[in-house]
Amino acid sequence: MAGRIIEGPEDLAEGAAWLALREPRFALALAECGPLPLRRNAGGFGALLDTIMAQQVSVASADAIWRRLEAAGLTDAARVAVAGEEALRACGLSRQKIRYAQALARADLDFAALARAPDEAVIATLVTVPGIGRWTAEIYAMFSLGRADVFAAGDLALQEAARMLFDLPSRPGDRALGAMAADWSPWRAVAARTLWAYYRLRKGREGV
Repeated sequence: MAGRIIEGPEDLAEGAAWLALREPRFALALAECGPLPLRRNAGGFGALLDTIMAQQVSVASADAIWRRLEAAGLTDAARVAVAGEEALRACGLSRQKIRYAQALARADLDFAALARAPDEAVIATLVTVPGIGRWTAEIYAMFSLGRADVFAAGDLALQEAARMLFDLPSRPGDRALGAMAADWSPWRAVAARTLWAYYRLRKGREGV
């Protein structure tokens, strides 16, 4: 069964209050950053496709690709599964992302069952689809399914935010950050939101 679900701002506030008591540095970050963004979406094929499109490109590029897919009517599984390579390439997809998009469209994922499954079962199911690695699966679990205790330790912004917030000598890798995050359970997804907010705040101040 699925664990705690983040449905609204009140859930984020509960998790943030818990983290602030658990770790004083989170209390400082939350005081600086203010209320955390919910960042929930409806989930399903479109949300996963959007996340795949965002891999290894800028936010602006990902948004442009998504707008072209929407304009072409290529945001549902049935249409993407039978779309020609030329139509998808016209939307800005690389050959690799065309392969990933169509693999997802043909995977016949049971999104209703995923919404009920335990966190690790969700991730294990999603990573069997070409183009979906652990980071993409964790992002889907956090923002499409609202899982409160999922944490994307491989995310570079989270690693850099942890380095800054905890005054670490270097950016922690996946395993090191995952080990740190174990102490933030059962609200690791709120810890991730806090670190992302802190990263944006610090980088904004530095003019990056």
